[in-house]
Amino acid sequence: MDGIINIYKPKGITSYDVIRFIKKNCYFKKKIGHCGTLDPLAEGVLIVCFGKGTKLSNLLINQEKEYITKLLLGIETDTLDIEGKILNRSKINIGKDEIEKIIKSFEGEIEQIPPVVSALKYKGMPYYKLYRKGIIVSPPPRKVLIKKIEILDINIPYVEFKVVCSRGTYIRALCRDIGKMVGCGAVQDELKRTRIGPFKIEESIKLEEILEKGLNKFLIPIDQVLNYIKR
Repeated sequence: MDGIINIYKPKGITSYDVIRFIKKNCYFKKKIGHCGTLDPLAEGVLIVCFGKGTKLSNLLINQEKEYITKLLLGIETDTLDIEGKILNRSKINIGKDEIEKIIKSFEGEIEQIPPVVSALKYKGMPYYKLYRKGIIVSPPPRKVLIKKIEILDINIPYVEFKVVCSRGTYIRALCRDIGKMVGCGAVQDELKRTRIGPFKIEESIKLEEILEKGLNKFLIPIDQVLNYIKR
């Protein structure tokens, strides 16, 4: 069994919990891995590679991503999302037009500092593990590409928008930086990944469906994956 499945990761579990679920319930013993971690708070497209399909991992990780996020103004947390420890609260004194203008200004190549609480590694240790030990190390800034931002709804203190971006972009960090520019802070309240490359959320498979119908029903073979990406 070699290929990938576009799986819908629900809220409340880690990306690796999806792998554990498949190993345990589908008795899959070969190589398996996922492309592009989603935090427990997030939901949506998670590409899982099976067997020789794991060799496609780097190719898939490098595909552009699309997200829909809800930003909450007036609050700052250590994890940059609503589930973190609250560090600061501020009054919101800004109108819808100015908010939209600020958010749109992040389109293009930007320099972004990843979250302190993340799976990125420092000297072999994930930053989030260092943070849990009380060791705060700030990741170095890196360039990412925000290809497009589309504002979907503004209902202060919430702003919902769609982002198309490159590999390595943290939407939590984008929310933080928007909050800084607005002047009142902001966190990511919700996050849904709607696409990785050509693989869309509308075609993603829920874990219950896999249990019911089996892995083979939904497996996309390697040659078909390559054809999709080349389009």
